[in-house]
Amino acid sequence: MEAAWHYQFRVIMLGDSTVGKSSLLRRYTQGVFLEAPDQTVGVDFYVRHVELQPGLRVKLQFWDTAGQERFRSVTRSYYRNAAGAMLLFDITNRASFESVRRWHRDVTDTLRPDRLVFLLVGHKSDLAGERRVARAEAERLAAALGAPYVETSAKDASNVAPAFRTLALAILEALRSARPGTAADWAGVKGSLPLPPPAEEQSPKRCAC
Repeated sequence: MEAAWHYQFRVIMLGDSTVGKSSLLRRYTQGVFLEAPDQTVGVDFYVRHVELQPGLRVKLQFWDTAGQERFRSVTRSYYRNAAGAMLLFDITNRASFESVRRWHRDVTDTLRPDRLVFLLVGHKSDLAGERRVARAEAERLAAALGAPYVETSAKDASNVAPAFRTLALAILEALRSARPGTAADWAGVKGSLPLPPPAEEQSPKRCAC
């Protein structure tokens, strides 16, 4: 039986082939790392339940997309049903970094005037000695895209859980603040249980003297 949840957030994984989207998802949802995972064909699906805030349970549903150009039309069909997108590049692969703007533009052009919540991820941080993209350069790109930036490694699990939590919290904040381009009927967000009541504020104690 599935665990109860208050929200479901759909997240789409985007980036060139071989940047490690599937490896990152397997590490996060299954706790495993495969040195040579099978290449994604079309779209694969993953799920993980998390408690984002005390008493607030969220079901994260991930769509792992193929990075090859021949699957691009399939990938686009999932944009409108997502709430967030994780944009990945391989820090040892300069070309994958230079593709990030194209992936971002493809989403924004498809969804305009609506938009997703983005997180930029520099993956394979365990290979820092082979780095081809400086962290400062990646941070500048993230700022230009209006997205947070994190570096992760599926191999050693570095920053994996914090990266997904960062994106989920950003989606929650966008939902609560009714950020332009998001709405109560946001296709990538689904509600289930009634939301937990806000924590009661304690009234100041009065002196009895």
